Amino acid sequence: MWRLGFFFHEMAFGLLSVFLPLYIVSSAVHGSLLDIGILSAAALLSAIPASFFWGYICDKTRHYKRYILISFLTSALFLYLFTFTVNVAMLIILYGIMSIFHMAHESPKNVLISELYSRENWKKTFAMYEGFTEIGWLIGLVLGFVMSAYSLTATSELLFCGVLNLIAFVLSIFLVADPILIFERRLVSIEKTIGFASRGISVASRMLDGFSTEVKLKRENLYAFAGGLILFSVATSMLFTPLPIFFSQAPLGLPLSIIFAVYALNSTGGILGYLLVSRSSAQEGEKPPISRVAIFRGFLALLLISALEAPAYNLVLAVTILVLMSFAYSFFMVYTLSLSMELVPAGKAGLFNVLLGIGSASGSFIGPFLAQTTLGFTGVFLITGFVFLLSYVFFKIFA
Repeated sequence: MWRLGFFFHEMAFGLLSVFLPLYIVSSAVHGSLLDIGILSAAALLSAIPASFFWGYICDKTRHYKRYILISFLTSALFLYLFTFTVNVAMLIILYGIMSIFHMAHESPKNVLISELYSRENWKKTFAMYEGFTEIGWLIGLVLGFVMSAYSLTATSELLFCGVLNLIAFVLSIFLVADPILIFERRLVSIEKTIGFASRGISVASRMLDGFSTEVKLKRENLYAFAGGLILFSVATSMLFTPLPIFFSQAPLGLPLSIIFAVYALNSTGGILGYLLVSRSSAQEGEKPPISRVAIFRGFLALLLISALEAPAYNLVLAVTILVLMSFAYSFFMVYTLSLSMELVPAGKAGLFNVLLGIGSASGSFIGPFLAQTTLGFTGVFLITGFVFLLSYVFFKIFA
């Protein structure tokens, strides 16, 4: 039940994810693709130190609920302030400040899951959380479709998003509680250290006794994991930041309501993925499929180029690719979140979001910038595919 507030929060940001880029380039604001990139990059860059801070302070104080409440309440406040301006520079400033407080719920949420549940249930619990909130994201997109179909004003949509965050705040007051005991992550760290030492002693004993051994004594490469995470995030943000504009312009030229419907279908792929992950029982020691997800997404990004060259089928092809991308992303998110809770020590819970933020900030500027230049969306899809493949190399080194 404690997830219910997050459900409404994701509902608001699901609607906002499509509405805001299109609002920036609308006749009301007169922004451009580059403005979208600047807005997204500025918000993500400001969120990087915020992620460090919120991750540190929640573990330092051992209080998590208060930071979740701060995130939801300030999101509602800033969305209300959005309604007072159509100046693109002011919107960028407000959105950047909002992102600082918005990150306040991310690290506490990850810690709550890792401390309220045992390590054996982390993947399943993260999958259930992500799947449940993805349903909220989907409902937000559906509501965006309905509101656009009825031609509601931008002010109405922004206020509605604010009200959803206010509901999330109220629900979290009653449903979220700090864990009584906080030891699961430290226990996992001790287990991994002892396990590594035990394997080392076993290998040394066999060698001293004259037996050959094929056991590879190797720790996970945290730097390779971080590099792969950043590159995967760069590629994802590079592709998805300007994507609503891709659907709104030629050769597709879709109206706002249909774009919301496209993203709703995309979200269903994620829900199906999270459902499948939550039901699967990965065995201990099994390699997580994050490298395979990276190469699969790289192939799909390159395949998007064909959507520009096949006018009769481009919409169906693009939507199919997006659904498959979202399906693959659900596996990536669950496994990397679970791994980060094992690899990152207590007190640095925000590091996972920092790494994602570094990649997203870079990609969210590069994507719109490339799309607005002579390279266009063909260049965006091509470079995105290459970066996904590069992240595959890093994840292979990590595993």
